[in-house]
Amino acid sequence: MGLLDGHRAIVTGAASGMGAATARRMTEEGAQVSLFDRDGDQCAEIARQFGGRAYQVDVADWDQMRAAVERAAQDMGGLSVLHNNAGVSLCTGLHDIEPEEFRRIVDVNLIGTFFGLKAAVPIMLAAGDGRIVSTASISGVRAADGEGPYAAAKAGVIALTATAALEYGPTIRVNAVSPGTIHTPMTHQWLTLLGRVGVPEDVADVVVLLCSDLMRYVNGQNIVIDGGMMLHGSGSDGTLFRVRELMAQAAQRDRP
Repeated sequence: MGLLDGHRAIVTGAASGMGAATARRMTEEGAQVSLFDRDGDQCAEIARQFGGRAYQVDVADWDQMRAAVERAAQDMGGLSVLHNNAGVSLCTGLHDIEPEEFRRIVDVNLIGTFFGLKAAVPIMLAAGDGRIVSTASISGVRAADGEGPYAAAKAGVIALTATAALEYGPTIRVNAVSPGTIHTPMTHQWLTLLGRVGVPEDVADVVVLLCSDLMRYVNGQNIVIDGGMMLHGSGSDGTLFRVRELMAQAAQRDRP
């Protein structure tokens, strides 16, 4: 018997990293899973590996997100679990970021989370049960240089999670996870107090647990998953300044 037997789940940003790991773990625990991602081909390949359903979706596009959630719920015969995981980032100083770059990061990380909630909540309320987990970040708790729009968006995800938990509990439990540095295509290698960098499965296991009945009394929380990294910083403190230093050194070497 699995922790999510009988559940129907949607995972966004599921073509790689934490999303792919979570979709796989949910399937192993008995759920039907629909995978959403902008990369339709890669999403389909991941879904094929364990029998999930794949949908090419830009979570920052409301029309796409609404239609995909409704279709996935229809295809699965319901919807009881949502993992808002899709995200993008960059490492740039605030005054160097182009407005369209800033907006895109906020649109995907924060507005995309809102769109997931807006599309899924009515279906879950009508069915009388729902579990939603959104991926925030330790950058939303303790910001680091070079992550202005990302940190702002992830802080917004944490606040949005608390609001949704107030509005929809106890029928729908809404929580967030804030990973530290996890070895995915979007991150670099960093050590933690556990002596290793995190892997996607470290986050996936917590998401599955939050969606299960074992966490039935947990609502409106933000669970930090960082191996203790935040005890001594956000994990990327000084990255932007180090990048600038290296770029300056390279430019000096290239001078005639």
